[in-house]
Amino acid sequence: MSIRIGIIGYGNLGRGVECAIRQSSDMELKAVFTRRNPESVKILTESAAVRHIDDIKNWQGEIDVMILCGGSATDLPVQTPKYASMFNVVDSFDTHARIPEHFANVDAAAQASGKVGIISVGWDPGMFSLNRLYAGAVLPSGNDYTFWGKGVSQGHSDAIRRIPGVKNAKQYTVPVEEALASVRAGENPSLTTRQKHTRECFVVLEEGANAGEIENTIKTMPNYFADYDTTVHFITEDELIKNHSGIPHGGFVMRSGKTGWEGEHNAFIEYSLKLDSNPEFTSSVIVCYARAAYRLSKEGEKGCKTVFDIAPKYLSLMTDDEMRAKLL
Repeated sequence: MSIRIGIIGYGNLGRGVECAIRQSSDMELKAVFTRRNPESVKILTESAAVRHIDDIKNWQGEIDVMILCGGSATDLPVQTPKYASMFNVVDSFDTHARIPEHFANVDAAAQASGKVGIISVGWDPGMFSLNRLYAGAVLPSGNDYTFWGKGVSQGHSDAIRRIPGVKNAKQYTVPVEEALASVRAGENPSLTTRQKHTRECFVVLEEGANAGEIENTIKTMPNYFADYDTTVHFITEDELIKNHSGIPHGGFVMRSGKTGWEGEHNAFIEYSLKLDSNPEFTSSVIVCYARAAYRLSKEGEKGCKTVFDIAPKYLSLMTDDEMRAKLL
């Protein structure tokens, strides 16, 4: 029997999830739930339904895992605990500073309902988080470094678009090349948030909006821009479509450490990603964790989980025997 998936939200991430489900032979998309008029939302999967989000409670028992594709700024803090009371859920909550709070809220809801909720799934948080854990466990004497970009941050772009007076926006995270080179050279620099990355924003304003006020709101936004050197460009809608329509991203997780009795030998671990489509890759990670949520639920697990809690075998389409024979 296929794992029955529901999607809440049909933007870039929701469309990416739909594509990833198509590549997963053990899954089927049952329904997409939207705050828009369902008749205006055209999806690719002909067999799946499109329903208004107010109808979601009627789908309990019809959906094995609900994937939440809203934004981290305002959607997921409310939606994930709410829907964890009805379904097994997976989200991509990426406001790092608020993950402990979000975990507690989702855990309370999922423990009460007997469901599994997996939060903060993607590549960072997510795959990068796992690589930081593995590298630090292997090289306990050392330093972690994470660099993102250059690429479009979906969460940060969404945060800008929610500012009153903003019609559209894209935000790029850009590694500081000097910092990147210093880490790779084994210099083990102590880097502040501001020294590692800059942020570049391209913003289309609503007619009559105050550019100065919006620029200040962006640059002082906590958890998103306040700790970075941020540049804001105001451009036209046509310029945004022409020059910033793609959603590339990527980045690096590094650990510089020591081995040997006296720590006399250097060791350097680097994991990197280069992505043509940030949301499609994030969606691919989310979908394999939806598989894990389904399997854990079948085993009687409940409550909130993160990528740290889930054994790799729960993610794979392979059997245990196949994994041992082909991958170990």
